[in-house]
Order: sequence, then C-alpha cells, then structure tokens
Amino acid sequence: MDAQTKIELEAAAFRRLLAHLDGRKDVQNIDMMNLTGMCRNCLSRWYQEAANERGIEMSKDAAREEIYGEPYEQWRDKYQLEATAEQKAAFKIAFADNVGIAK
Repeated sequence: MDAQTKIELEAAAFRRLLAHLDGRKDVQNIDMMNLTGMCRNCLSRWYQEAANERGIEMSKDAAREEIYGEPYEQWRDKYQLEATAEQKAAFKIAFADNVGIAK
C-alpha cells in the first residue's frame, strides 16, 4: 500500500469514528475514559496537537468543535450528565497512576 492510500484510509476511519461517536451521544466521556483511557476531549487534544505540529494554529475550543460537531459548551449542556459516584470511583481507580491523562 502506498503512503497516500494509507493516509486516505486512516482519514476515512477517523471520519467514521467521529460519526460513530456523534451517533452515541449517550456514551459519556467518563465512561470512555474508564474503559479505554481516552475520550472525545483526548481526540480533540490530539487533533489540536497535530494541527499545531504542522504550523496550523488551532485553539482548544476550535479542536473540540471539530470533534464534537458543535461548540463543546453546547454539546456538554445538551448531552453530558453529572458523573455518578460509581463513575467517579472507577475513574479514580483507573487513573491512580496516571493523573495527567484526564486533563
């Protein structure tokens, strides 16, 4: 496989991941963090870092809008629920050794 085809396949898979997450707004970021060690905010941070590494200035808010499909505050107000005590406890256990990951 040539490099361009690989990039195109990776981009297609990423777009499909975003579409899948968009269709699963019921899945809370804390659940994603507890199960996978990453969430939508992680994706937005990676997106921002990739842009910045290529000399494209992108703010945290702009990157989040790319991942969430709307301003993060709007998405949060519509779909994000308060974390339960169980979710918070699982998060604390999952990230006891990796405090910096959940910024």
